Amino acid sequence: MKLFLCCATALFTYSSISAAPPNILFLLADDMRPDCIAALGNEKIETPNLDRLVEKGMTFTRATCSYPICVVSRSEMLTGRLGWENGVTGLRGGKFRPDLTFWAEALRDGGYETWHVGKWHVGGRPSTRGYTGIAGMFGSGGGKYWKEGQTDWKGFPITGYRGWIFRSDDGKTHFPEMGVGVTPDISKKFADAAVSLIEKNPDAPWFCHVNFTAPHDPLFVPPGLEGKYKNPDMPVPGNFLPVHPFDHGNFDGRDEALLAWPRTESAVQDLLRVYYSAIDDMDAQIGRILEAVEKTGELDNTIVIFTSDHGMSCGSHGLRGKQNMYEHTINVPFIVAGPGISRGTRTEAQVYLRDLYPTTCDLAGMDIPASVTASSFAPVLRGETNLHHEDIYGYFTDTQRMVRSNEGWKLVFYPHIDRWQMFDLNSDPMEKNDLANSPQSRHREQFNLLRDKLDSWRKESGDPLLSKN
Repeated sequence: MKLFLCCATALFTYSSISAAPPNILFLLADDMRPDCIAALGNEKIETPNLDRLVEKGMTFTRATCSYPICVVSRSEMLTGRLGWENGVTGLRGGKFRPDLTFWAEALRDGGYETWHVGKWHVGGRPSTRGYTGIAGMFGSGGGKYWKEGQTDWKGFPITGYRGWIFRSDDGKTHFPEMGVGVTPDISKKFADAAVSLIEKNPDAPWFCHVNFTAPHDPLFVPPGLEGKYKNPDMPVPGNFLPVHPFDHGNFDGRDEALLAWPRTESAVQDLLRVYYSAIDDMDAQIGRILEAVEKTGELDNTIVIFTSDHGMSCGSHGLRGKQNMYEHTINVPFIVAGPGISRGTRTEAQVYLRDLYPTTCDLAGMDIPASVTASSFAPVLRGETNLHHEDIYGYFTDTQRMVRSNEGWKLVFYPHIDRWQMFDLNSDPMEKNDLANSPQSRHREQFNLLRDKLDSWRKESGDPLLSKN
């Protein structure tokens, strides 16, 4: 697979690398598929601000979330370690190991102001993980304010973010007047908080970590977008199925209960209509944040990163949720723009979300802490290489394990049912043709090669499932 270059003209330009350490603006979506940015080929959605980042930065088309659940994915990013290594390993989380240096801690100790905005969905609280400034904190603990009977856009009972509330860092002060749970205008509230921090314009470099909830459920049409996206215009995914062909390990999970079985094209279209609306609104709020950076005069020396903690199925392969190893879920939108980064480029270099931590240390000219096991992809950003990881691995509870090679072959193992899937992503990017049982010799060779790689990785990384067998 080859590096693809896009010769787009940036809407505004960066100067060459400054002698001063760069600011870092990290924008994180929640449950966003990788195919929901207009500039990357989605003709049905409007994302002008993300399009601008695509045009002035580098897009990674094979950036990966190794564990498709919020708390584990975010814990990997904050620690630069695989979940099995940092202590946070599954649906019920776990406790961080005591010997970790967190991302914000490393930057803080390197002279950065470190700010947290929005969703907090890991252990501890921002101030205990290295953040020196907190605004727009959104977390659990507001259950007493929750009113039963609340529903999403289609009248479905809300099961996500029940009792979540804007609160102080220590959780002692709540702000129920800002809403309990996700509200239609919540992305604006996060942007307001981010802008309030950026406008401080300190002398020190800053790291601003903005955690949106969009487009996670419960979904609502944000203010001003009513009627913009219509069901008949929504493209049903090319790998849509009414029902997944087997139990992948999360059939009875909360996410899958959000869409009736069997899935129908009309129901998926209605879902995507509101899902796109939430992304459209988040894009507008990202525009406000970028404008605030520009007004401070710091844009030329700010690295902007946009990604999501994982993707989402939305009807692909007959699934609604994120607990799977398909490309629409483990792949994430991933854009990096800033000083010294080639504009308007796309790369197929395989990177993990947890690689962001060491990469930003590298770009800031800082030593990477010893507790970090992820690796910096700064050489890719500098145009020195178009390769990073030869193979990418994924895992979910004790029900799924995955390997994807740089050549575009992918193998998924389902231990509970002793089932395998294999896909050639070069000829089958939608993963519709399972080759795991193909009699062709070249397919058997690939299967055996990938199985051996997966077995070795599981042993070397300490897969806890192996110790149970």
